[in-house]
Amino acid sequence: MTQSPTSQPSRIVIIGAALAGASAAIALRDQGYQGELTVIGEEGELPYERPPLSKAVLIGERDEPDWVAEEATYEDKGISLKFGTTATRIDRSRKVVVASRTEYPYDKLLIATGAGSRRLDLPGADLDGLLTLRTLEESLALRERFTEGARIVIVGGGWIGCEAAAAARQHGANVTMIEPRSQPLLQVCGEQIGATFAALHRDHGVDLRLGIGVTGFAGDGAVSSVHIKGYASVPADMVLIAVGAAPNIALADVAGLQLANGGIAVDATLRSSDRDIYAVGDVAAHDHPKYPHRIRVEHWANAKDQGAHVALNLLGAEEPYLLRPFFFSDQYDLGCEYRGFADPTKDRLVVRGDLKSREFTAFWVRAGAVAAAMNVNQWDDADTLQELVDSGRQVSDKELVSL
Repeated sequence: MTQSPTSQPSRIVIIGAALAGASAAIALRDQGYQGELTVIGEEGELPYERPPLSKAVLIGERDEPDWVAEEATYEDKGISLKFGTTATRIDRSRKVVVASRTEYPYDKLLIATGAGSRRLDLPGADLDGLLTLRTLEESLALRERFTEGARIVIVGGGWIGCEAAAAARQHGANVTMIEPRSQPLLQVCGEQIGATFAALHRDHGVDLRLGIGVTGFAGDGAVSSVHIKGYASVPADMVLIAVGAAPNIALADVAGLQLANGGIAVDATLRSSDRDIYAVGDVAAHDHPKYPHRIRVEHWANAKDQGAHVALNLLGAEEPYLLRPFFFSDQYDLGCEYRGFADPTKDRLVVRGDLKSREFTAFWVRAGAVAAAMNVNQWDDADTLQELVDSGRQVSDKELVSL
């Protein structure tokens, strides 16, 4: 569906020059949009995809991420990229974005500001050597420190923490992972699958400290140890803080947009409480038609797909976004893909294959249907798994284990 030029907004501004914002800008041009198109972003590089930062770049297989497009593409499509520019205010009454003392008028506005790494408010948190992983610069800085024999402490056992631990071990570093929950990846995968990932990291030499919290950091200018509640300190040459992401919603909040689930509340079409403002990616708390509650997803595919989808809606369509969440992970010799949206504390786990060999598919079943599926080192059934998650059809345990 391509909008005619006469029905198009004259000026579209996108705040956020990462994957979601860049995907939307390119899709707008591909859909025939001919008006002014400005993308405002804080980072100094061309928009890129983040998955390689904790995988191939961190391991050392490559020095660059996947760029959304070459610089010439933006020039050819007439997309004005404002690098190193921070949007400081959205004036909804005047329909203006203020950034670096410049005003950018808009008819339609897209907020794709993403998320930043969460920090820890603990003693010693300002010491040198405490790093996060969100940008290309941070990935390269971490890689420099992942050296043979280096003492690396990772605080947090989520996807970033696990992938970084795998990369550090592949560089020969000594790795201690500290996670306050009983297993890594517990919130996403639950106890049983989390224990499988714990065994994976132990088998590769990671010192896992589970069910305990960090109380602070010590060092003379630079971090040299991590304090753990009830235990002796862990020596550290550097610390990766991998305790989740914080959506960048301050602009939307000050502008008076409705918030929900830690993000910007958007309807099925990704429109905010202001009919001329949309939000996508990490900041979008989406009223997804396929789920009974808002969901906010902090993964690569969601940012890319929502960005591409919202283009038509910015041009006047009202198409709901229906895709289910998807992400993937690589750790050592384990690769996995996850489709759907499960609650492992409530959904029933069904496993096909062998957890010990790490060749299996996990299904989270809710009311007789597959809420989410994760294939681990099994690659032949992607379409079948996607159909199960998308359709929501009734399925028996016998069918799942015999796929």
